[in-house]
Amino acid sequence: MSVSRLSGMSGIGVDRMGNLADSSQDESILRLENLDTDLRPPPGVVEATQQAAALDSANSYLPFMGANDLRQAATDLVSRLTGLDYDWNRSTIICAGGLNGILNVLLALLEPGDEVVMTDPIYVGLVNRVRLAGGVPVFVPYQIANGIWAFAPDQVGGAVTSKTKVFLMMSPSMPGGGVFSREDWEAICLACRKAGAWMLVDSAMERILFDSAEHNHPASMPGMAERTITVGAVSKEYRMIGWRVGWIVAPPEIINDIGLVNISNVVCPVGIAQAGATVALRTPDSDVAAAVAEWQRRRDVMLEELDGLPVVKPLGGWSMLMDVSSLGLTGAEASARLLERGKVAATAMTGWGSQRSERFVRFVFSNEPADRLRGLRGRVDAALK
Repeated sequence: MSVSRLSGMSGIGVDRMGNLADSSQDESILRLENLDTDLRPPPGVVEATQQAAALDSANSYLPFMGANDLRQAATDLVSRLTGLDYDWNRSTIICAGGLNGILNVLLALLEPGDEVVMTDPIYVGLVNRVRLAGGVPVFVPYQIANGIWAFAPDQVGGAVTSKTKVFLMMSPSMPGGGVFSREDWEAICLACRKAGAWMLVDSAMERILFDSAEHNHPASMPGMAERTITVGAVSKEYRMIGWRVGWIVAPPEIINDIGLVNISNVVCPVGIAQAGATVALRTPDSDVAAAVAEWQRRRDVMLEELDGLPVVKPLGGWSMLMDVSSLGLTGAEASARLLERGKVAATAMTGWGSQRSERFVRFVFSNEPADRLRGLRGRVDAALK
C-alpha cells in the first residue's frame, strides 16, 4: 500500500508511450510524445561542457548553491526580463533542473493542506509535486474559444480560500500552449495579493511565444516583487535537457529556506554542466529567437495538417492538444490508436489537471522536422476515423 504522500498522484504517461515506441524499433514512427527537441544548444555550450569534465573544480560539491558565474548569469536574465534589480548573492540558487527547483520551493513554502492555484490543463508533474509537498491543487480552467486557449480572469478570485498559499503559474502553459495576456496576469496578481500568497512562476518556456504574443512577468507588476519566486532552466529555451540545470530567483527573506531544502534534496547542481549553462545564458537573445521561429514553423505545419480536427492552437510552448471527446474517444483510446494504426506516438493527458484532461491527447512539435510532420493528417485519419 502506498504511503499517504503519494495519494492522488499518477504517472505522466510519457514514459509508457516512449517505451512502447522505443520497443518497436520502427523509425517511421513520428515521435510526438515527449518534450524533446532536435535543435542544438547555443554555440560553445558543448565545448564548455567538455572542458569542464576535465576540471577538478567541476568535480566538486562546492559551491553548494551553484557556481558564482552561473548564479550571476541567471540573475542577470531574470533581472532583464522582470525589470527588477536582483542581487545574485542574496536571491539566486542553482538547482538540478527547473522541476527540482519547483519542488524545492514548494517544500519550503507549504504546510500540509495548503492550497496551490494552478491552471487546467497543466503538466501532471507539477500537480504531483504539489501533492508530494503536502499541498492541494486548485484548478482554474482555461476555456477553448475560437480554437485557442482563453483564460477567464474573473474565475481566479473564486479559486482563493483561506488555505491559499501559492499561485503556481506558467505562461505559455504546458501542455496546451495557452498564453496569459497582461490583463490575465493583472487579475491573477490581484488575487494573489489579496490572498497574501506567494507567486511561483515556472518560466521554462516564457520566451517561446508565437504570433507576436506579448511577454509579461508578474514580478514586474505592482506589489508582486516581494512575493514572486521565479524558477527557470536551460532545458527548453536553450535546448539543454540533458544538462539538468535550473535556477531559483526569490526575495532574500525566503531564499535561505529554499536553500535549506535545496541542499537537503539533491545537495548541489551538476558540476560539469554549469559552465555550459553559463555560456548559454550569456548567449544573445537572437539565439532563442531563431529557435522559436523554427518551432513556430513546425507548429504551423501541424496546424495545417490537422485543419478541421479539434486541435487547440497553441500561442507558445512545444506542444498542442486535441480534444478527442468529439470523436467519441478518450485520450487514452486515441493515443493507443494513433500508435497502432497511424505510427504516431502521442501522449494521453490522463491526470494532467482536472477530470476533463482525459479528453485530450498531446502532440509535441519540437522534436520532428517539418518534412517529417507533413503527412501527419493521413496518419491521424487512419488511426481515428
